[in-house]
Amino acid sequence: MKDKFLTIKEVADYLRVSERSVLRYIEAGRLKAIKVGYWRVKESDLQYFINQNSNELKKKRRK
Repeated sequence: MKDKFLTIKEVADYLRVSERSVLRYIEAGRLKAIKVGYWRVKESDLQYFINQNSNELKKKRRK
């Protein structure tokens, strides 16, 4: 399966956060990204990031 690469702006719009917040996630190592001229994030890495930061997942871990 071929992943689509998203720009920082696309990721920020999807998460409804600022572009700076997305860059902070990348710099902190929380969100995987590759720099090809500009930062790009694979859709699968974005989905993993969302799953890891989901309240539902954290609730299941506590049980």
